[in-house]
Amino acid sequence: MQMHTALTIAGSDSSGGAGIQADLKTMTALGVYGMSAVTALTAQNTTGVADILAVPPDFLGAQLDAVFTDIPPDAVKIGMVADAALIRVIAEKLDAYGARSIVVDPVMVATSGARLISEDAVDALCSMLLPRAALITPNIPEAEVLAGRSIDSRDDMADAAQRIHAQTRAAVLMKGGHSVHDASDLLVDAAGARWFEGRRIETSNTHGTGCTLSSAIASFLARGADVDTAVARAKAYLSGALAAGLDLGAGSGPLAHTFDLRSDFIS
Repeated sequence: MQMHTALTIAGSDSSGGAGIQADLKTMTALGVYGMSAVTALTAQNTTGVADILAVPPDFLGAQLDAVFTDIPPDAVKIGMVADAALIRVIAEKLDAYGARSIVVDPVMVATSGARLISEDAVDALCSMLLPRAALITPNIPEAEVLAGRSIDSRDDMADAAQRIHAQTRAAVLMKGGHSVHDASDLLVDAAGARWFEGRRIETSNTHGTGCTLSSAIASFLARGADVDTAVARAKAYLSGALAAGLDLGAGSGPLAHTFDLRSDFIS
């Protein structure tokens, strides 16, 4: 039996609901062997981020060397990267090892509202990481930064996603979870635009939703799915996780990553 592999390059969440912890739980639930390279340690829980300690760039590079020279990943998910020096290391290693199926979740602000990335890192993200991605998964606030415009409607989402695609040549999945109307997502790439409709699930257990979606997409790409199929299955997985979310924390509790999987998720 072939074991598919995926690598998450992201920060650690001490509460276990987001970051590499959420990514690894998701990858395991979807039948993929998950590996990690930690970009930062965070002191956080479901109510906010208290502190961030970035790892030294050389150490991040050593982690990536250790993974790629032993168990080359079938897909790579990149989440929170706090500064430009770390982004430069990631870009160099992705090129050196010919990484494929790269999903970039351009994490800038936590669900709790805490800022997670420096200004110079935003520029480095746009110039060095996004053009190397197969898929970018911004939420609406992140897309407003990347596209340089406000987003208040579906037409605005379509225009912003097209701008980001034109700048990066990567497929763009703009997440609609911050919309007040619905939770529909928009995928834009060279083939055009298509909507993945979704209903809003009323829950406070939203900690780690972006991490979970992007790592689920990477997992399905690792298993050989095309982008449209990976997005559709990951969105269905996230909806199930939200509906079954555990109420553990004092704030917006973490998702449940171990709800009963339907067979079509891992078939």
